[in-house]
Amino acid sequence: MHIPSDGTSPPSPADWWPEARRVISPNFDLRPEDTQLQLIVIHAISLPPCEFGGPHIEQLFLNTLDRREHPYFESIADLRVSAHVVIARDGSAVQYVPFTARAWHAGPSSWRGRSRCNDFSIGIELEGCDERPFTEWQYASLERLIRWLRSRFPLLDEDAIAGHSDIAPGRKTDPGPGFDWHRLASLLGSETRG
Repeated sequence: MHIPSDGTSPPSPADWWPEARRVISPNFDLRPEDTQLQLIVIHAISLPPCEFGGPHIEQLFLNTLDRREHPYFESIADLRVSAHVVIARDGSAVQYVPFTARAWHAGPSSWRGRSRCNDFSIGIELEGCDERPFTEWQYASLERLIRWLRSRFPLLDEDAIAGHSDIAPGRKTDPGPGFDWHRLASLLGSETRG
């Protein structure tokens, strides 16, 4: 898959959410051939931890995070990670990886007996942390994004949503207790956790 550096020529209309600003991360690759998208993984991220706003999430996904800016960054500056979309506290969104490409968001993971969740999932990061609730604007954007994805990828039904903690239990805790699964289910008019 060729992604132009300016991100202006998407390979497919299903690759880019129209509501999101595009910033292309280098941290992605091709999915295995004939892979169908079957899972949406909800994450939470904040850099530094539990601090919101600022450029640090984007810097992490672009491999430009300066380890000198915060003591926590020393432990993560060399990571090569990404997500498809990040939804900020105000509901605005940035897309870093086309949906048909494999973002590096899940790490060692398993869902319903199938490992390597990056192969068949879409990673959505909400700016947040375990200690704080998410905002109404984030839930509204997340609802719109999930509905848009479901209209383009038919296997992303109501049973195809999990938290990072569900696919990597014991290793990850996000999106954490501050994420209201019942609220998301109500917004979507369905069950949402597989």
